[in-house]
Amino acid sequence: MRITLWKFVFIAPTAFTCLFGCINKYDPHEDIPAIAGYFSTKGRYEEVNPYLREDILAVNTSVLQPPSAQCRQIHLTAIIRHGTRYPTTKNVKKMRRLHDVVRLNASAGESWLREIQTRWRMWYTEDMDGRLVQKGVDDHRHLAVRLAKLFPGLLSEQKLRGGLVRFITSSKHRCVNSTLSFKAGLTELWGIKDKEFGHAVNDALMRFFDQCTRFLDEVDNNPAAMSELDKFKEGPEMTRVQQKIADRLGVQYSLITDDMAEAAFYLCAYEFAIKSVNSPWCRLFDEVDAQVMEYANDLKQFWKRGYGYDINSKSSCVLFHDVFSRLEKAANENKSGQQVAEAATVQIGHAETLLPLITLLGFFKDTDTLMSSNYATQAQRSFRTSRMLPYAANLLFVLYDCGAGDLRLQPLLNEKPVTFPGLTDAQASMPRYQDVREHYRDLLQGCDFEAECQLFKHPVEL
Repeated sequence: MRITLWKFVFIAPTAFTCLFGCINKYDPHEDIPAIAGYFSTKGRYEEVNPYLREDILAVNTSVLQPPSAQCRQIHLTAIIRHGTRYPTTKNVKKMRRLHDVVRLNASAGESWLREIQTRWRMWYTEDMDGRLVQKGVDDHRHLAVRLAKLFPGLLSEQKLRGGLVRFITSSKHRCVNSTLSFKAGLTELWGIKDKEFGHAVNDALMRFFDQCTRFLDEVDNNPAAMSELDKFKEGPEMTRVQQKIADRLGVQYSLITDDMAEAAFYLCAYEFAIKSVNSPWCRLFDEVDAQVMEYANDLKQFWKRGYGYDINSKSSCVLFHDVFSRLEKAANENKSGQQVAEAATVQIGHAETLLPLITLLGFFKDTDTLMSSNYATQAQRSFRTSRMLPYAANLLFVLYDCGAGDLRLQPLLNEKPVTFPGLTDAQASMPRYQDVREHYRDLLQGCDFEAECQLFKHPVEL
């Protein structure tokens, strides 16, 4: 199903005020919070790729290094998280409670604290509820232009006009509007004004987690599944962060709960992500505090979407098979001399869409399990959602034909090559496509979404 929603979808106020004609507008000398690299899933994409602060449309084509000059790109699948958004209603409520505590109870000594109490207003409202902001519109417009520059043979005006670029999105407003913004980036780039391009809404693919009964029962709706996070929130590291916040505010320790600490951290993150402001709220944290807050977020993602439980990754089986069936179709069409029917497929979803798939593929798996008790030994962990899942995070699969039947597959995360775990030969960043299929053979032959998501797939023996 292909539908065009351009005229009917609500986008956050002012979201289209800069849709055309202002692509490169960021100030490279902006005041960046010292803790900006620890914002987990609330982080800016530019903190993952700092060169974009200087030029938001910069691409590094040298990261694409096929084994020979004759290699040509034949297909791109891009799975992308929505752009920067407003806080959800739940977080807005937490922020309001914190603001009330600070406004009514804090002892204003420092200038930054006086600014919060007298000049900063609580401008977040519950009806914002996760909607895309102007920066989120820009995130996807700019990403579209960069991917078109990286893959000119696949994301081209000719391919777009010819119907060879397909768009799929989650039904959530922030994803639909990110899709519209991505398409606008391409049509603006090529000056296309005589045609609109549709997209399909497919929650079975992009919100598979909502339809996996076992995941919902055993993890998402099971408070016990988050026991490690709960223990960390009550542990010495988080307690110390809360006490330091209370000391900086001059309030009683009992007023600053773990929810309050999280709200303060998110206020710093949202003010920066949405408005590029180094907010006075950021002064409540030093780098040590930010590392603790990041770890708490990583614990949550690890146990709710990552390696903590097997069903977390298995819930993405439907998306895994969708990606590899599309790659196989492109490989077969190319082998038979046909034009590849889908030069590029752009799929826009959520952090909760990307992380289970990244986990299923085995990326960023540490030797040790993330626990409430081993924070001190996890400083060098690879499972860092601040680096993996900022706004507009993207997992790319690029299929190459290198001649004589040599097909290669390159994975990239956030426009940087990553290596398929377990494939360590000289061409690990661009292995033979058949070697990748062989590596994931068990998942390709199994990993059945319906079977994995049955609630009683693994009955408990009494």
